[in-house]
This record gives sequence, C-alpha cells and structure tokens, in this order.
Amino acid sequence: MIFYGSYTSPYARHGRIALLDSSLDWKFVDTDYAASAAGSPSQRVPYLEDGGLLLTDSTSILMHIRGLQQRPFLQSVQQMERYTMVNTAMDSAINLFLLERDGVTPDTTPYLQRQSDRVKTLLAVLDKVDLSGNINEDDSLIRLACFLDWALFRERIDLENLTNLIAFVEQARQWGIFTDTSPDKAA
Repeated sequence: MIFYGSYTSPYARHGRIALLDSSLDWKFVDTDYAASAAGSPSQRVPYLEDGGLLLTDSTSILMHIRGLQQRPFLQSVQQMERYTMVNTAMDSAINLFLLERDGVTPDTTPYLQRQSDRVKTLLAVLDKVDLSGNINEDDSLIRLACFLDWALFRERIDLENLTNLIAFVEQARQWGIFTDTSPDKAA
C-alpha cells in the first residue's frame, strides 16, 4: 500500500495517523502539487494505491484503512455530523490559505468573506459540541484535532474564546502518534 500526501496536509495527516495506528504494511510518499496532479484525478493529496485500488479522497482512504483493520470508521450520526462540519471548515480554511498566497483575500472578495465567516461559525459550534471520548477511537475527533493543529500551525484561526477547543487540542497533543505527525515536524 502506498499513501501519497504532504507532511503538512491535515487530510494526509489523518490518514498517516490511521496507518501508523495499524499493523498494515504501507509506505508514505511525500507528494507536491505537480505529482498529485499527475497521480490522482482529483489532483490533490492524499491519495492511496492498494494493489489495483486507487482512492483519491481522504474519507474513502480512511474508510478503507478502517475496514482493513476491521474497525468502524464513524459509528454514529453525531460523529458523522462532527466529521462533516470539520471537513467544511477545513476546506474553507485551506482554500482561503492558498488563495491568500496568490494575493486574493476575503477583504476583496465577498465570497471569500463568507468562507472566512463559515470557518468562524463552525468553530463556535464545534466549541459547544461534546468532544469527550478517546481521540484514538473516533475519526471525527482525529479529524478535528488535525484541522485545529494545522490551522494553528498556519496561523489561520484564533481560539482565544473557544475554551473547549483549546482544551481539546491540548489533550490531542498528548497522544504520541498525533504529536509525531505534527506539521511542524515536516521532513
């Protein structure tokens, strides 16, 4: 199994965590924009090759990994809702980050202002949901931790008044596999 991604991508990080937490035989290939455009029809990371199977989205990759482990992916509608809220916030935050690198900012584009507002609104909602449980047993919590840690690393969010999210990310940083895959440890 070959897992293609970047060390800083929160989507790829989640996949790396799932693979590191397994006994599966796999290899990581650090992949840039050009290589992902050539290797995946979605032209993004992560993607995974497992024999003749090509998976091009982090969610299908996680479902495949968990299936191989005979472990459930998401166990309830509440976990699925949390997972999709995080994905929405993360998609918006990453798009804003990449567009700002190109000089396109929310203050010049109303659509991007809505994306920025979406991230803030979702963070406020996520600060109020139940974040209890074992992070290493709940992919919605792993996804949230990967997003928050990436967004803090890239200075994309301010958690100043979001005390539950602050406590949550600090707790996640106590988990060895999570710490070992931190974006600030990019090779």
